[in-house]
Amino acid sequence: MSLVCVSLIACRDNRPAPRAAADASVEWFTDATAEAHLDFVHVNGMTGQFYYPEIIAPGAALLDYDNDGDLDVFLVQGGSLAGAVSTGNSEQGGQLFRNDLEIGGDGTRRVRFMNVTDAAGIKATEYGMGAAVGDYDNDGCADLYVTALGRNHLYRNRCDGTFADVTGAGISDDGWSVSAAFLDFDRDGWLDLFVGHYLNWNRSMNMPCFGPSGKRVYCAPSVYLAQQSQLFHNNRNGTFTNVTTVAGMAAQFGPALGVTTADFNGDGWIDLYVANDAQENQLWVNQRDGTFKDLALVAGAAWSDPGKAKAGMGVDAGDVDDDGDEDVFVTNLSGEGHDLYVNDATGTFEPGSAAAGLKHPSLPFTGFGTAWIDIDNDGWLDLLTVNGTVQRIDALVRENDPAPLRQRKQLFRNLGNGRFEDLTSRSGDVFERADVGRGAAFGDIDNDGDTDVIVGNNNGPAQVLLNATGSRNHWIGLRLVDVKGAAGVRDMIGARVAVIRDGLPMRLRRARADGSFASANDPRVLVGLGSSTQQPRVRVTWPDGRIEEWADLPIDRYTTLTAGSRQ
Repeated sequence: MSLVCVSLIACRDNRPAPRAAADASVEWFTDATAEAHLDFVHVNGMTGQFYYPEIIAPGAALLDYDNDGDLDVFLVQGGSLAGAVSTGNSEQGGQLFRNDLEIGGDGTRRVRFMNVTDAAGIKATEYGMGAAVGDYDNDGCADLYVTALGRNHLYRNRCDGTFADVTGAGISDDGWSVSAAFLDFDRDGWLDLFVGHYLNWNRSMNMPCFGPSGKRVYCAPSVYLAQQSQLFHNNRNGTFTNVTTVAGMAAQFGPALGVTTADFNGDGWIDLYVANDAQENQLWVNQRDGTFKDLALVAGAAWSDPGKAKAGMGVDAGDVDDDGDEDVFVTNLSGEGHDLYVNDATGTFEPGSAAAGLKHPSLPFTGFGTAWIDIDNDGWLDLLTVNGTVQRIDALVRENDPAPLRQRKQLFRNLGNGRFEDLTSRSGDVFERADVGRGAAFGDIDNDGDTDVIVGNNNGPAQVLLNATGSRNHWIGLRLVDVKGAAGVRDMIGARVAVIRDGLPMRLRRARADGSFASANDPRVLVGLGSSTQQPRVRVTWPDGRIEEWADLPIDRYTTLTAGSRQ
């Protein structure tokens, strides 16, 4: 879109001609779960009592915990809700799978996962919800935070293949939390942590609710009170301090389900966007003094329809219109339609879902995990959503379906003119199958230069979806790091990348692990270059505000860029 435009709607007449539609039938992703040996089945402990948490989880996380250059997987487990929910109640617990990627002499890639949970010392036996990943102690190894119904746990990576449970390091957090995100909100070089809390619920508080037919159903979130989300500041000594009140976040909160971080107003400081369930969403704008203000209402990002709050679940931020700022996408309940909030570069948003062709196709679906990803590496950010209802579908109940919440995933391709085409019905077997989709973690699992997906299904098997098309185009992959003495390097979460080529659009991306729903993503930056073989210039804005530039970087491979190396 033209850089002179201030909104999606105002730009309609200035849009470039739409790109060609996708081929009639393309196998965009293949299901590689079996051949990758990812043997994991989520258990929600469904008892027939309609306990609310049964339908919310699980999330998933991608992380290179052993620093061998490929992405490993952590999958969140549930368990039984028949007993107390504040202590461990699942014999299996969350599971860590090491990726033993095999690359043949002919370039053939085979993803092989090995369950290393016991060897890694992870005992995530709470009724799990989601996960966040970040190197909070700057030792060069990715740490893991697991949210739960009950106590959340922080697992410090010892850099030797094992983890230590350090939950007592000022970060113990009880209640019911779903999504969390590591971020450096004060730009001191150490990752802080935001934990989104959902509802005030325990087994003794479970309310009986009934649908129009008089049959028992899961209650709406309005039946319960929201819990206050939490912000923890990194003390730079392995511990955290709860700064929720000091930061100005204690007075305003809703039932948080999704969270994403980005510099929405372009002032160089990281902000937070929180998707709340059946209450207005929040845009926490960083005041650059350790405090935040919720400006969602004045910024036009609280709701898409005036005065109407939707069931916000999954969320992601990205520059979908190539105008240099981060736009926001939120998934909602069936009948509501998903929301696109288009940024005008100042942190003010305009609803754009209907104009972009996203609202109507999404109306039948309840969306959870989602992300802006360039599925075909043409340079434009596309969209994938993982779906599954929260109320039983009558037609599936009549068929005695054991999972009557199942829905298909959806895939939307960016046409480059402000609109998207719905590829779902012609995208292959992966999009014909229905599951109870919840969390989704996005990243290049086989290191071939395109974005793959790990899907967490409620009360069902996890899935490995490998991208089957993106590597046909050119691309550039970047790992953005900072050297921390002899300890090693850490990923620079929050760094902004501009990929610049002569005569071609500039692409803006962000190093991030947050977004989606209850999940953690690949922190590397992957930018599609289409058919162009031109080596780009790359301009990096580091989280502390420093700007560095690299020229003529190689394409079709990953390159590590280190902060300060161009000084």
